[in-house]
Amino acid sequence: MSASSAPTSSNGDASAAAATGCDASLWDHVYNPSRLQKLASCVTATGIVEESAADPDGDQHFLLKLDPGQDALVNKRNDKKKTGDLVVEIVCANPPSQKKAKRACAGYTNRIPIPAVGAHVRATGTEVLDSHNGWIEIHPVSKLEKI
Repeated sequence: MSASSAPTSSNGDASAAAATGCDASLWDHVYNPSRLQKLASCVTATGIVEESAADPDGDQHFLLKLDPGQDALVNKRNDKKKTGDLVVEIVCANPPSQKKAKRACAGYTNRIPIPAVGAHVRATGTEVLDSHNGWIEIHPVSKLEKI
């Protein structure tokens, strides 16, 4: 029962840490979900927000410099293309400018706060492999807390 309060287990595997903290209904608002391969239904990661930008699909895309002990949440592509950071996306955080993505956000406003660059946060959501880019992400984010 106390596992849900721990950000990660001692071996860096966060998948058991947040087993009840995710909202599967957010997948209804993921644009082009077929590109995302689910690795774990719910994980939690902690770290410092290094970059943040609105994507054309309406998602807020940010990079999380992970706190120590969470190396299992990134792969070699994260290392090469994102300087080892974890990609984290809050779906429908912004109005989509990409025409094909508008349907995914229609009638839905995400209430998850967008963190400031430099903030120390705890992000909980689905761990996925982005098949278009090859890196690991938390996408969609179900919960984001400043710590």
